[in-house]
Amino acid sequence: NHYSSPVFPFLLLCPSIALSEGGINSEVEKHLEMGKKLLAAGQLADALSHFHAAIDGDPENYVAYYRRATVYLAMGKSKSALPDLSKVIELKPDFTAARLQRGNLQLKQGKLDEAEKDFKRVLQTNPTEKEKKEATSQLVKADELQRLMTQAQAAYKHEDYRTAVVFLDTLIETCVWDSELRELRADCYMQIDERGKAISDLKVASKLKNDNTEAFYKISIIYYQLGDHEMSLGEIRECLKLDPDHKRCFAHYKLVKKLNKQLMSGEDFIRQEKYSDAISKYETAMKIEPDVPQFTMYAKERICHCLSKSKQAKEAINICTELLEKDPNNSNILRDRAEAYILEEHYEEAVKDYENARDHNDDDQGIKEGLEKAQKLLKQSQKKDYYKILGVKRTAKKQEIIKAYRKLAMQWHPDNFQEEREKKQAEKKFIDIASAKEVLTDPEMRKKFDSGEDPLDPENQQGGGGGGGQFHRSWNQWQGFNPFGSGGPFNFKFHFN
Repeated sequence: NHYSSPVFPFLLLCPSIALSEGGINSEVEKHLEMGKKLLAAGQLADALSHFHAAIDGDPENYVAYYRRATVYLAMGKSKSALPDLSKVIELKPDFTAARLQRGNLQLKQGKLDEAEKDFKRVLQTNPTEKEKKEATSQLVKADELQRLMTQAQAAYKHEDYRTAVVFLDTLIETCVWDSELRELRADCYMQIDERGKAISDLKVASKLKNDNTEAFYKISIIYYQLGDHEMSLGEIRECLKLDPDHKRCFAHYKLVKKLNKQLMSGEDFIRQEKYSDAISKYETAMKIEPDVPQFTMYAKERICHCLSKSKQAKEAINICTELLEKDPNNSNILRDRAEAYILEEHYEEAVKDYENARDHNDDDQGIKEGLEKAQKLLKQSQKKDYYKILGVKRTAKKQEIIKAYRKLAMQWHPDNFQEEREKKQAEKKFIDIASAKEVLTDPEMRKKFDSGEDPLDPENQQGGGGGGGQFHRSWNQWQGFNPFGSGGPFNFKFHFN
């Protein structure tokens, strides 16, 4: 609270001291009085305007500078307050309140030697009891901070970074505006692999010090090493805004921009379902940056996704498995591998992957839906599988299904068998083949089957009618069926003895 400092009560209780010295003209006096009232009312911007005007009217008036410094402090603009306090001390060296205030600011900035000088000078200039007590207390604190500074630097020099951090923590509690201490602690955090804390310190340092290109460069490098190319690009751009010719920032900018372009292009191709093009972009990204494991992991994760989506199941399973050895709880990779397992009809493995993914990301509706589908398919696979009956993949096109059906229908037509037992087996087989063809060539029925529901299973028929109930026929009902047709009226009949 800036109003609890020694500065503010001085202004309110002792305005006559300032106004009685220097022969202030009436206009300056009005500005000082009005500024004081506005300051007391908390109208800081308006008060600041009046103190600007007072200083313009009388550049040698130390009270005007002091009051303006008070407003700056109340507004949190300590950098602006410091020159005004120095001007007050220049005009009136024995003004202990201003010197105390400047010493406190220098302490916060980490200027320990300058702060000590101010506190010692206060004690030499006939201070009030309260001022003497504060100056003595702050002088002791400054001495203690000097000792901590020496210990922190020694620990850093000896590569004892954790101990250095402990000393720096205490220092920064007081020297909150010292950018160099923040940068030193950030370096220690980097050495002990606490990069998030390093970023926090460097971001503060970038604000505390004008044109702090080094801080922005370091932040960008850390984000890059963490695999966050977008944040890295944003920070390096801030460096180049301050200095477009900064060599290290520009070199890093070119690298990150090139990598970012490949990764962003990959995502665009995924949205367009151009998975082959996306894979090419991710492979290029790995070549651009082979030395940061996070980028390699990310690129391979997206390749795993693309392979799964483009139904290259075996390749997807291989690369997803490789990634899961390093990151076994990655729900995205588990989901992609589960989808690939379904394509390969490895339903038990798919269920396990979906369950694992759900345990680590129970808010993902897609994972829940995938698990339900895999469970249905597993249950279904333990019964009748129309794809297996026809010997085709789940990804088979309609023409492939019809071709497989025709071949099997000719092979298993009961007319081909004379012995009664073989004929009955053939009849059953032929009915299954015909049922499989009807389900897999009908888009709605195939969709149901792919989601884990058998459209010809009486248990799935509501009310026992409609849907696929019509396909539960005896061999006699299939007589006259044309195995060479693809739907529509039958125009060819088999004849039986």
